[in-house]
Amino acid sequence: MTTTNELPRTEHSIRVGHRDIFVIEAGTGDPVVLLHGGGAGATGGSNYSRNIEALAAHFRVIVPDMPGYGQSSKTLDHSDPFGDLASAMRGLLDELGIDKAHFVGNSYGGAAALRLAMDRPDKVDKLILMGPGGIGTTRGLPTKGLNSLLSYYGGEGPTREKLETFIREYLVFDGASVPQDLIELRYQASIQPEVVANPPLRRPSGPTALKTLIRMDFTRDKRLASVQAPTLVIWGRDDKVNRPAGGVTLANTMPNCDLFQVANTGHWVQWERAELFNAMAIDFFGSDKAQP
Repeated sequence: MTTTNELPRTEHSIRVGHRDIFVIEAGTGDPVVLLHGGGAGATGGSNYSRNIEALAAHFRVIVPDMPGYGQSSKTLDHSDPFGDLASAMRGLLDELGIDKAHFVGNSYGGAAALRLAMDRPDKVDKLILMGPGGIGTTRGLPTKGLNSLLSYYGGEGPTREKLETFIREYLVFDGASVPQDLIELRYQASIQPEVVANPPLRRPSGPTALKTLIRMDFTRDKRLASVQAPTLVIWGRDDKVNRPAGGVTLANTMPNCDLFQVANTGHWVQWERAELFNAMAIDFFGSDKAQP
């Protein structure tokens, strides 16, 4: 067991089907699952380093490394990655004995959370999505940030310089705000041999590429309009990875969706504007309890 300044934190691996899922847990109360993004070297702990402690003061916070990342198994179904991630997170809830949970999802994790809400609405209470993937991705050319992300393992392969460029130029609004030790932590995670041999985030290829791309674009799935889970979309107005217009699409499509755009903020809202994000999440997930 390791500890934060105030709350105990446990770290352990859980067998979910054919995979081991590494999980950080802290706090008690209603379960809140935090799903990280798909950038090179991403992990649950690094993605939510500025949020776990604050949220764990109010909820049971569960932070997995998703399949393909961190200390979790590196296998992923690339023919339907969002569906596979959603299935893994459902299995994780089952192994933890949790019937239903709130979900927070950033980018790739936002797509996984939204897919779970579409596949298994009984498992999802409320949703917070930050710059989620899968929103209109087949309706225009990829952004420069997404191209940078998808090309990380191509060419000469992963390098510290490529990762630093992605993080400082595309991931956040103020690149100078990211400490060098965080970049180094992610770089080391990104060059694990299993990850280099089988990158979890890649461009679909082969004869089924088009089918995979369409499956990964939720705006082509009629079920999106039927998601009843109360949803808060928080999108950095200066996001260079996933276009902020995706937030408007979700607000106009999902029946119980609110949209909040954050000025001078990029793709990593929960890190760049941690104090604002934490306050909004605590209020949103705890709002039913606050009613007289």
